[in-house]
Amino acid sequence: MHTELMDRSRRCLAVLVILLAATAAHADNPAPYPGTRVVKTPHTFAVLAQRVEKAVEANGMGLVAQASASRGAAARGVKIPGNAVYMVFRNDYAVRMLAASVPAGIEAPLRLYVTENADGTASLSYRTPGAVFAPYANPTLDAMAKELDPIFEKIVSDATGK
Repeated sequence: MHTELMDRSRRCLAVLVILLAATAAHADNPAPYPGTRVVKTPHTFAVLAQRVEKAVEANGMGLVAQASASRGAAARGVKIPGNAVYMVFRNDYAVRMLAASVPAGIEAPLRLYVTENADGTASLSYRTPGAVFAPYANPTLDAMAKELDPIFEKIVSDATGK
């Protein structure tokens, strides 16, 4: 009887370990690419979204486009946590980027991602321009990215207050 109980306990433990490993294997990686930054803020989603728009303009960049699944869902009467992608660039950088590398054009505009957290605050995620353009191994793109990195850092700093 004691051996049977021990075997059953071991099987249960093995199943538990497998379930925990499977759960961990499916957990989100909040920064799956090199150069990804995630800044948690005390701001609500709506406030952070407004701050991002103002910071983009204040730092001389253009808000090329934006997309929001939560706004689209709300229009259909469905409530999901707030999220919005802000696509940011400027034409003079676009011209320089394309002169250096036509394939790199897929990277523009660069993105800022605002997400609503479970506690009602919001986070701002982005990849640094240097990380975005690094895989092209192009010195001209690298030089341009070195100019853009501090601009994006300032946008994020202004928007998040950090």
